[in-house]
Amino acid sequence: MNKKILLGRRLRELRKRKGINQEQLAELVSVEPATISNIENGKNYPSMTNLESILKVLNCSFLDAFDFEHTNTNENLIEEINLALKNNPSKISDFYKIIKALIK
Repeated sequence: MNKKILLGRRLRELRKRKGINQEQLAELVSVEPATISNIENGKNYPSMTNLESILKVLNCSFLDAFDFEHTNTNENLIEEINLALKNNPSKISDFYKIIKALIK
């Protein structure tokens, strides 16, 4: 999955855990709310300065921000499978056989 999207999702998760909305975070970081929205939606990477400020407000480390492994929800996994199938249409039969073998 795209790293911008993963970073955005992770920052959104950390923000929600802190209990603040995008507008509050934007005010605390001194950026426009659209900037936070674009970062969280994977449209833009944050600048290093903004990332440092966001992490300071969220009381998180860089390691926390880039810890993507836990985000593999069923929804994310299905999205990745669909993307793999879309990008490899000749492999759909192989994917199907593997899935069938796993659920037997």
